[in-house]
Amino acid sequence: MIGSFVLRGLDWRSGLVIVGLLVIGIGVPLSVGSPNSPFYLSTNDTLLYGKYLCYGLLALSIGLIWGYGGILSLGHGAFFALGGYAMGMYLMRAIGTRGVYGNPILPDFMVFLNWGELPWFWNGFDQFWFAAIMIVLVPGALAFLFGWFAFRSRVTGVYLSIITQALTYALYLLFLRNETAVGGNNGFTDFKDILGAPIGAPLTRGWLFGASAIALAIGYWICRSVIFSKYGKVIVAVRDAESRTRFLGYRVDRYKVFLFTLSACMAGVAGALYVPQVGIINPGELSPLKSIEAVVWVAVGGRGTLVGPMLGGVLVNAFKTYFTGGASQPYWVVAILPALALLFLVVTYRSALGWVKVLAGAGIGAAIAAFGLVLADTWAFPPTTMRFFGGILSAESWGWTVAVVAIIAWLVTSRNKYIAGAIFGALLCRLLIDPERTLALAPNWPYFLGALFIAVTLLLPRGIVGTITHGWNAWRARKASIDAQEGKDADLTDPEPAKIELEDAPKEPAAETKSPPPAAALPQASS
Repeated sequence: MIGSFVLRGLDWRSGLVIVGLLVIGIGVPLSVGSPNSPFYLSTNDTLLYGKYLCYGLLALSIGLIWGYGGILSLGHGAFFALGGYAMGMYLMRAIGTRGVYGNPILPDFMVFLNWGELPWFWNGFDQFWFAAIMIVLVPGALAFLFGWFAFRSRVTGVYLSIITQALTYALYLLFLRNETAVGGNNGFTDFKDILGAPIGAPLTRGWLFGASAIALAIGYWICRSVIFSKYGKVIVAVRDAESRTRFLGYRVDRYKVFLFTLSACMAGVAGALYVPQVGIINPGELSPLKSIEAVVWVAVGGRGTLVGPMLGGVLVNAFKTYFTGGASQPYWVVAILPALALLFLVVTYRSALGWVKVLAGAGIGAAIAAFGLVLADTWAFPPTTMRFFGGILSAESWGWTVAVVAIIAWLVTSRNKYIAGAIFGALLCRLLIDPERTLALAPNWPYFLGALFIAVTLLLPRGIVGTITHGWNAWRARKASIDAQEGKDADLTDPEPAKIELEDAPKEPAAETKSPPPAAALPQASS
């Protein structure tokens, strides 16, 4: 029974993903100190990519409940942080007498705050096996209690999303307090070792990377097994028609509680692997922005898939690291991705969108934008309207610019092609007037993240992997339809096939014809 459940979701595609992650997870630790190995990574890259894998596991946990269960959680950062704090408590207890104050039992921050004894909930965290249980149990218990009350009360939709975010923010305020005995605003840091190995050693970091890759592979395997089981079919039915599924006799709340709890446990494991690689855990991981950012990863990769959230978690964070690494980026670099996405959309669907109208509108928009910028720079007191538009076009915050590109996409898809082209032309004009100016994206990252979510929702509503999968399935369906039509036409035009006699068929003997008797043998008629 268990074997069939585990093997149910495996096919050659999922096998490639799992085997690839396992090969990376084993090859990178074994290649530490071997620069000629194809799996060799520097110490810094090992730390960075290991963090991306943890983010991928967090995104996978959100993709499981959002894409297949229809549960949009804006507070999954809470479960991620709880797993990280559980691992941090073990690492703090492992410091022992090597701390600043040399106390063998109390961590340094407790000595500094004059704690007389170790709080009761810290007991047992000096053992790794106990910490490993708490990493899964604490986030899972909180998710179970929250889901039990929320789903039994039939709280769904945006109301559930708001409540999950409120839960995360409440934990954030709680963990900021020094009375909570979890480090206050500073959290936990200055870790020494894990399982007796120095935490900063290259080999230890390599094995932490490997553990992250293996955990991601196991999490993906578990999700596949759940989704392709009978339980998973009910979950998808709940997502598509919850009331109808309930009327059929299924306990919808129990299904949703189980899925939500499983997702929280996966997020806790991701947080536990994240903390020793980063070297710190503080209440900042509980901020609502962290949870919203994780939802963006899922949207970019593809909701309703399992590989998509993993890919989105890695790509978006790699993109963030590159653009917020401290060096300023040219304006055109920041805007080139959404501009190329819009150009790809126009070129791919030019017959449906009318690209000539878009280009005509772009020329008009570029001229208007140039005129507006000139007036905004030369007039001492330009009109209010002109000053407003000129300020937007020359704004330092490129969150506005990327949001404008998202609006263009919406206008194009809603057939307002002249207006869309005008705004696109204004954007290009803004880029061409002063393309060498630079921008530090780090302070503007939240705006850019929001604009990225809007742009992906409008341009690629299925995400990267979802769009590719949808296109592949549509191509296969179209090809099968063409083949079926060709076969039908062939049946109508081909001549009637000749009859084929089987050699092995028994042949019936020909009927014997009797010749009439000779005339001499006939009796003579008497006269």
